Parts: sequence; structure tokens; C-alpha cells
Amino acid sequence: MEIRGTAAIVFGGASGLGEATARALAAGGATVTVADLNAAGAEQVAAQIGGLARSADVRDPEAVAAAVQAAATAAAQGLRICVCCAGVAWPGKLVGRDGPTPLERFAEVININLLGTINVLRLAAAAMSGNEPDAEGERGVLINTASVAAFEGQVGQVAYAASKGGVVGLTLPVARELAARGIRVMTIAPGIFDTPMLAAMPEELRHSLGAQVPFPPRLARPDEYAQLACHIVANTMLNGEVIRLDGAIRMAPR
Repeated sequence: MEIRGTAAIVFGGASGLGEATARALAAGGATVTVADLNAAGAEQVAAQIGGLARSADVRDPEAVAAAVQAAATAAAQGLRICVCCAGVAWPGKLVGRDGPTPLERFAEVININLLGTINVLRLAAAAMSGNEPDAEGERGVLINTASVAAFEGQVGQVAYAASKGGVVGLTLPVARELAARGIRVMTIAPGIFDTPMLAAMPEELRHSLGAQVPFPPRLARPDEYAQLACHIVANTMLNGEVIRLDGAIRMAPR
């Protein structure tokens, strides 16, 4: 699918992987809607790339539907590209020093990372279904964000690993369902990326984390995620697959 001239939406687009992807898609010629819970951040990024901004919690059906509708009317071809980078990585063991961790802590992570992704998928797919197919019969592409924690979750990542494992698990069945509509579905599973989540860490710890990556032995850059997202859009044969973007790292238990 061509990026130029299309409408795209990036959830979680105000920072980190989402911001880099929004910028890359805009540089490729797409009209990008930056959707994020951080409304001010979304406005700032959108202003810099000539896009639109919408405040949206991925758990909120009405907010996501409104953001998708805004994106769908931003270009004559309708919404063709949707990337979901919104998520949280709050730590939590099953049992802490004071006993079992409250169930609500796990539920919130799963609601944002997994149910939020499903919410985005269902609403974006519905909007894309009305598009005119291109020469390949394609109407749109949906890109989700999982994590290597889906495969090697560490101690304290109970809800996070479960939520990202769910994103991995839904990729193929959703791709199979939407194939009849000409909509592709892909998932990227990032390793250790240099995002705002890690920015507050001491430089020594950041270097230590990067050194764990076999090659290249460094933290990954958000623009490398964005490059892969753009390639997925362009390569029509990529469908129903999860791609690890991790420099061959395999996470240790702790």
C-alpha cells in the first residue's frame, strides 16, 4: 500500500514509538491523526507534522470512534493505516510483601494493553471496510504493538506479559477474519527501546540494558520501530504475523 496520499492514525502518537511512527508516516506523505490520552502532546506532534490531533483513551469506545472518524475524513481515500502504540508497562508481582496484589492492578494493565488494542482494531477495521480497494484489493492495514515480554516475560510482568501475549495471540485470527475485507493485520514485538519510559533511568543502567542486546549492543531507537511500521504498510505480503524487533535479545527471568 502506498503511504503518500493516505489517511493514517497512530494511537499513542504523542511520544515514544507512536510519535516516531506518526512522524515517519507524515514524512512519507500521509495525513496523520495523532491520538493520545496526552492531548497537549498530541497537539504538539500534530502541529509539527501537519496532522490532526485527538484526545483518546484506547479503552473508551466513543473517544476511539471519534478519532477514527476524524482520521477517515482527512483524505479522500479514507482511513488506510492504523498503528496502535498505546500501552502501559506497570510492574506487579502476583504476591507482594503485604500479600496478594489487588486484582484491579492487573485488570487495568490488561484493559489498556489488550482490550484497548481490540477496541482500536474493531473500530478502525469497520472504517476501513468502506474504502474502495486499491489495485491489490487492499483497503487498509492495522499494526499492533506487543513486546518480547509476550514470549519471555520477566518476574513482575504478570499483567504486562499476559496483555502483550494476548495481542500476539489475536494477530492471526483477526488477519484471517479481515482478509475477506482486504485488510491486513500485523504486530510488532519490540525489545528494549529508548523511549520516555527509560529516559528517567540513570545512564549507567540504560547502558547496561543496551549491552544485553546481542547486536547491535544498544537500546533500540523509536525511529527503527517506525521504519518497520512503514515497511509493513508498503509490503502487501506481510499479513497475520508477529515480527520481533529486538536485536536477538532473549529476556532473562529478572
